[in-house]
Amino acid sequence: MKKFRKVLDGLTTSSPVNPGGSPACGSAAGTPSTAPTPRELEIQETLMSEHFQICKTVRHGFPYQPTALAFDPVQKILAIGSRSGGVRLLGRPGVDCHCQHESGAAVLQLQFLINEGALVTACADDTLHLWNLRQRRPAILHSLKFNRERITFCHLPFQSKWLYVGTERGNTHIVNIESFVLSGYVIMWNKAIELSTKTHPGPVVHLSDSPKDEGKLLIGFESGTIVMWDLRAKRADFRIYYDEAIHSVSWHHEGRQFMCSHSDGSLSMWNLRNTAKPFQVTFPHGKTQRDGRKESCKPILKVEYKTSRNSSEAFVVFSGGLSYDKAGRRPTLTIMHGKAITVLEMDYPIVDFLVLCETPYLNEVQEPYAVVVLLEKDFVVVDLTQSNFPIFENAYPMDIHESPVTCTAYFANCPPDIIPVLYSIGAKHKKTGYSHKEWPVSGGTWTVGSQTYPEIIITGHADGSIKFWDATAITLQMLYKLKTSKVFEKPKSGDVGRSAELVEEDPFAIQMINWCPQSRIFCIVGISAHVILYRFSKHDANTTITSLEVRLQCEMEDVISPSDTENTPCFSDPSGLSPQPQPPSPRSNTPDSVRDSIPCLKVKDRMIRMPPGYQAELVVQLLWVDGEPPQQITSLDLNSAYGLLALGNCNGLAVVDYLQKTVLLCMNTLELYGSADPFQRLTRSPRKNRQSTSDFCMRGLSNFYSDSKKRIRTSYQSLTELSDNQVSLDLERSKSPTSESRENSFSRSRSSSVSSIDRETKEAVTTLQFAESYGRKSDTLPTPCLWVGTSLGLVLIIPMSIPTDEQERQEDHVTMAPTGTVLMLKGSILRFAFLDCGGALINSPYEVWRDQHAPDDPDRPRKRKLVNFSPSSSQEASGDGHLAVVCSERQAKVFFMPSQACLYVHNITESSFVLRADVVSVCNSVCLACFCANGHIMTLSLPSLRPLLDVNYLPLTDMRIARTFCFTNGGQALYLCSPTEIQRITYSQEMCDNLQEMLGELFTPIETPEAQNRGFLKGFFGGNAQTFDREELFGEAAAGKGSRSLAQHIPGQGGMEGMKAAAGGVVGELARARIALDERGQRLGELEERTALMMASADTFSKHAHELMLKCKDKKWYQF
Repeated sequence: MKKFRKVLDGLTTSSPVNPGGSPACGSAAGTPSTAPTPRELEIQETLMSEHFQICKTVRHGFPYQPTALAFDPVQKILAIGSRSGGVRLLGRPGVDCHCQHESGAAVLQLQFLINEGALVTACADDTLHLWNLRQRRPAILHSLKFNRERITFCHLPFQSKWLYVGTERGNTHIVNIESFVLSGYVIMWNKAIELSTKTHPGPVVHLSDSPKDEGKLLIGFESGTIVMWDLRAKRADFRIYYDEAIHSVSWHHEGRQFMCSHSDGSLSMWNLRNTAKPFQVTFPHGKTQRDGRKESCKPILKVEYKTSRNSSEAFVVFSGGLSYDKAGRRPTLTIMHGKAITVLEMDYPIVDFLVLCETPYLNEVQEPYAVVVLLEKDFVVVDLTQSNFPIFENAYPMDIHESPVTCTAYFANCPPDIIPVLYSIGAKHKKTGYSHKEWPVSGGTWTVGSQTYPEIIITGHADGSIKFWDATAITLQMLYKLKTSKVFEKPKSGDVGRSAELVEEDPFAIQMINWCPQSRIFCIVGISAHVILYRFSKHDANTTITSLEVRLQCEMEDVISPSDTENTPCFSDPSGLSPQPQPPSPRSNTPDSVRDSIPCLKVKDRMIRMPPGYQAELVVQLLWVDGEPPQQITSLDLNSAYGLLALGNCNGLAVVDYLQKTVLLCMNTLELYGSADPFQRLTRSPRKNRQSTSDFCMRGLSNFYSDSKKRIRTSYQSLTELSDNQVSLDLERSKSPTSESRENSFSRSRSSSVSSIDRETKEAVTTLQFAESYGRKSDTLPTPCLWVGTSLGLVLIIPMSIPTDEQERQEDHVTMAPTGTVLMLKGSILRFAFLDCGGALINSPYEVWRDQHAPDDPDRPRKRKLVNFSPSSSQEASGDGHLAVVCSERQAKVFFMPSQACLYVHNITESSFVLRADVVSVCNSVCLACFCANGHIMTLSLPSLRPLLDVNYLPLTDMRIARTFCFTNGGQALYLCSPTEIQRITYSQEMCDNLQEMLGELFTPIETPEAQNRGFLKGFFGGNAQTFDREELFGEAAAGKGSRSLAQHIPGQGGMEGMKAAAGGVVGELARARIALDERGQRLGELEERTALMMASADTFSKHAHELMLKCKDKKWYQF
């Protein structure tokens, strides 16, 4: 523990100077206030660098760009591979694990070692990987890199250690799973087909062993050639040459026939007794035309052929196969059960599907019970046990991307009652018609950890919807959904409307979220320059929505000099500050030249019935001004105790009293300074850049999140351009009129050390904060204040006078008087926070939630209950002054209030800039957490601003991450790692240490189900598949070693838990040997048990046979 001291004597009027030469902090113009009594500030800082470590915790959402699917029928664990090399492992709710291949190559295929706690992945870089799933964080045990051949298909028989690998050249190789090396046994394509065949059969698209005889391997080639290869005799039993290309093959469980799907939309059935031609060819979706030919159909990409005990008819499930003439039809999954054909239409193209069966043995009746369908952007499980085939309600949050996510908010340690309340309201609006059976993917184990607290994640979306998620204990569950678009009138057909010209696709897209969990007041900022305020109620209500229109535009016709704004009045009359002329008809198609005082959207002006939950109370919209569209809102803050809402953009600041439904303040940014403006500003014509401004203003966010990574007009800069060409970046900043808007561009940072501003620059309000603070140096007690931060690194403090009596608050006006107090930092201001003289965080005042629509109780009248908002509490909390923490894109400073003396300063970055900064609580203390555009995550101690952590977490940051990254208390953070997934991380060492117990177990010891007794006659006449010994054929003694030049073995970094501790030298070798001996002893023990069971079975059979012989010994032949 280290003690930091700072003597304040003499610092009141001084201004430290940074190395760049610009003033580090400024003071208001005029006579400086009297310095406080000299004293010593002592704060014990407890946070050290040992308290911090970056670690990924869990990933939520749908795997982006999925490519492969696999299921372990015994462990009941599901695996999904993606194009970026990720693997998601899913079990029961809470069992959710994400693995990543370092190469980033797409996952082509997944194969579980059923009930072994291992997974094989085949990637597009022609590498096989073996993952160990017997630990909470899976790791790669072995890798095998193919050098000369491309992998196209893999097959791992149940309870086998030999993996069949088909390649693009048509060859089939065999890999030992235990050692992960090639066997010398190879099935070459030219030996598999007849010598007389003149054409290459194409890549291997299917491999499977016969359910009847494991010594027979069925090889399917893309061209339509099928070969049954006898592994013992090393020759082909039969060959099939079909005209149509093959996509998949599926066996009947008896092993006498199989089904193929083809590129012409047909299904062919083959019998092993006669392989000259298929005994059945069907076009399930192809109708016979007048000329007798079948209409052309799309390929059937996959088929599965499963049998059931309860029905003599088999299940045939396939994807694709629709006729080409039905254009515009959605992708389909077809289920054929006897003569009944059910076609299930899907919202997105089908990537893969699996039929889940009761048994892992291919030679038994399969008993299918569900179909898992992996779509491009969704995940569906169909119940096969019911005739109408309902779907299961998804146990995972796979619909985060239902509409593109545009912003996020993360709240840890919420009030404990808020989650049950939101869940009860949201449950009333859930969809119905789901299957009543339990979720079939139920593997693994998970228990709630000991250190849990309520956490809520809020996501804003491009369609204007808001989703509340329960994020407690590293899980994610949907709580409540709110549609903000319901506040506005729908544009009539044929009416382009004002918003359509301003926003191409998403006029309701959410840009910012502000939520007060204590008062349950919720506020959003939309892309159409609108703000909506919601109150929470458990009761429905019939109300009208109040609409306020704000004319916020930068007028710079005249030269602004200090004399113009020397005398700043006290703004007690809100009517003079917010002219609100009646807008013309919303459907008036006025040209830009005369369009004025019109909002972008029309609020519903009639009585509206609002269901329980969040109910809209107030809408604030910025207006068109003289043909100029309103600029996007760049900052927002709301305080429930004050009853005030503040918003700002690149033109100025507006403050709204939402209790009285009036606009208190509407000022240009320059007018806020008065005579304290530190810059000499030059004039510019407001019409000079009209085209570029409106062209930039807004764009549909759906395009922004598309695969092509379209940028919003020309203001977005790629991060590589930022780092590679700083000169061009500065030029771009000077060109872009809105380069200071932190929501719209990486290229917004601007040093505040310049002495004049170019003609094109607008100063945006980038952050706002209501707080109990000191507006003037002469103040002795804190009062309600509004802290304003701008894109030029300037901080203004606006004190307010707010009536404390509830009746007076409803009737009297709130007065605001900008004092001209100016503090200065380098770069755009991002965050404010306030500490008391002991270093503890000062929370903003708030109003305790009360249900305004609850029935009146005469005995208990509803009154506003305010917390941290009274003269006595303010005096006790901050009567001796407090510390103000201000963080910008470039640096952080700590000021002592009311003297405004700069105590500490730290230059966070010189080569990059901060995207997100928050003051958060960690380990019973507070720190400043920063996320930079170059991917660095940093934490600084408070108040001394000592660097505690600096990790290059993300090598490249894109706009999606920049818009969605947010910190929260408890050392946690999140961001949108892909358009469909939320990645949660921790920067707390304590949470990293406890992460193992918080994660779910993927593998649980389960007894492998025994194979069914096939009966004496079936075993005698049908052959015994268990007698096939692959070791004798594929082992090194029989087949020799595989080619080293063909495949290279790469040992993995992971292993069993605890292996890292004993990974070096002799100790590591001994540990590996001990583990190998344990596993070998376990296998020998299992073998001994099976041998004992076989001996007992043989004794029983011998006893029964002897009894039968004695019974029948004296009988004559005619007595039988």
